[in-house]
Amino acid sequence: MNIINMVENNNAIIVIVLAAMTLLLLILLIITMIRLGGLNKKYIKFMSGANGENLEKQVLSRFADVDVLKKDNKLMHTEIDKIKENLLVTYQKIGVVKYDAFKEMGGKLSFVLALLDKNNNGILLNSVHSSREGCYTYIKEIIKGESFLELSADEKAALDMAINSNNFME
Repeated sequence: MNIINMVENNNAIIVIVLAAMTLLLLILLIITMIRLGGLNKKYIKFMSGANGENLEKQVLSRFADVDVLKKDNKLMHTEIDKIKENLLVTYQKIGVVKYDAFKEMGGKLSFVLALLDKNNNGILLNSVHSSREGCYTYIKEIIKGESFLELSADEKAALDMAINSNNFME
């Protein structure tokens, strides 16, 4: 009996709470219907002009495209590996020093060119220019950054410049 008395005494509060809960449920229902309508529009747009067979063909076509892309990607990685392998033996480090060989009035027309690969193997090209006798070119082999022949100061400078350059690919 105690519960019945409590309900009779608080009728107004119970009605207000039930009305508030009903209003809250109505608002949630409206939000859910709006979201469902948006989802329905997206579904209609997705399915427009396509039946099940067409949709299946489109999906299979996309999978075939992905397979082609995977194959092409593998081929490109193989080619890139070949390029990297070739870069190990190409001249990547360069050092150039211009100088006046005979202290003539012609200026700095002589030069030393050092061309090295990643492992500091390569050549040293020395072009000596004389206004009276012409131009003479000499080449020296460089192995692991060193020459078995004696190097001039300008040749050493060009070799050091090439060895210390860090513009090579690994």
